[in-house]
Amino acid sequence: MIKNIVPDPYAKNKNKQVGFNDVPNTDAKYSAEEGFGFCGHVLIALSYFMLFVGLPFTLCCCMKVVQEYQRAVIFRLGRILTGGAKGPGLFFILPCIDNLVTVDLRTITFDVPPQEILTKDSVTVTVDAVVYFRIFDPVASVINVENAQYSTRLLAATTLRNILGTKTLQEVLQDRESLAHHMQGVMVERVEVKDVRLPVQLQRAMATEAEATREARAKVVAAQGEQNASVALKEAADTINKSPIALQLRYLQTLTHIAGEKNSTIVFPIPIEFLKLIGQQKIAKHSTQS
Repeated sequence: MIKNIVPDPYAKNKNKQVGFNDVPNTDAKYSAEEGFGFCGHVLIALSYFMLFVGLPFTLCCCMKVVQEYQRAVIFRLGRILTGGAKGPGLFFILPCIDNLVTVDLRTITFDVPPQEILTKDSVTVTVDAVVYFRIFDPVASVINVENAQYSTRLLAATTLRNILGTKTLQEVLQDRESLAHHMQGVMVERVEVKDVRLPVQLQRAMATEAEATREARAKVVAAQGEQNASVALKEAADTINKSPIALQLRYLQTLTHIAGEKNSTIVFPIPIEFLKLIGQQKIAKHSTQS
């Protein structure tokens, strides 16, 4: 939501930032038809007289229709009539002295132009947003602001810069929904951060950093896999070493696997026991010759 600075006499503190929710009931303040004075009452009487003289032609100028989604703020000689905002329905106004201002209560949507923002960690980004707001106090929107919609547009852009300027780049990219909740004020229903555009050099740097992080994680995973495999192989070797028969079965299984691949050349490994036997015979022969 977008906050709004409300001038005196509504704000207790001139530097305090408040929303329209904090504004006192304007209907009670401006609803009394007081202060017209003698000249004012004379003008009102003349207006009624002209109305009756010109009947039925003057009815076209005196009857106004206010739609269901609108409210009418009627000024008579510059003062708001009793009851504040009126509508919907058919209303009667006096010619020349009454002025009717209609206020649309429907939700209004507008895009915040792209804003170049310096984040908390000194990164320049371009951010745009969309704002959904509606007017819930027609009298306040007419008498307190010259152009409520235009003022809200400017205030939305300023507030967007102020809020995002207190966040880091990572917070801007990851916490868009929570950032929208910091926009408060003229009954702004929702603020959506549409896009965050980074400079090309920064995009390349972030991509390089992300790739390096992925490679580092892959190396760590590969090292952990090799470590686990080494532990498993050591345990298997210890188990096989305790049983010579298991070693022979493993040898036969390896030969079967090699033969199943339909290789034209098959190399048969020499059993370790046979090598030990040959070694022992050579040692014995050498001892005999000595």
